[in-house]
Amino acid sequence: MSELREGDTAPAISLPRDGANTVTLADLKGPVVVYFYPRDDTPGCTTEAIGFTDQLVAFSASGATILGVSKDTVAKHEKFITKHNLKIALLSDAEGDVCERYGVWGEKKMYGKVFMGIERATFLIVDGKIAKIWRKVKVPGHVEDVLDTIRAL
Repeated sequence: MSELREGDTAPAISLPRDGANTVTLADLKGPVVVYFYPRDDTPGCTTEAIGFTDQLVAFSASGATILGVSKDTVAKHEKFITKHNLKIALLSDAEGDVCERYGVWGEKKMYGKVFMGIERATFLIVDGKIAKIWRKVKVPGHVEDVLDTIRAL
């Protein structure tokens, strides 16, 4: 499958989230921020989730919905949410199907080791189309960059 580009139709998402609910992208109104992250409760992922939570009022004021996606289970997401008092929806892509369709699952290298994992990436979806893609995201300043982009819509 070719890599997704800005302007492409966003691949469908329908995944379980904390609280035993399912989130379906097509059911959401307004801009949707879908951010993919490697794992709950690791330093970068925790900083990113807290950043989106801290700015949730500003995102909501812009009509945006924030969805975090990783391969962690719903139970692990619920512990992560409780531990850090997160207010954003975390979706479980345990099978990795959505990660594959968004092109964020692949080979990674860390400390000389090669392994498969989720590339930290964020997709801004507006009216079912990908409006902006951030790949190989660096956490510092990322939440503010996404918020500024939504405000400029």
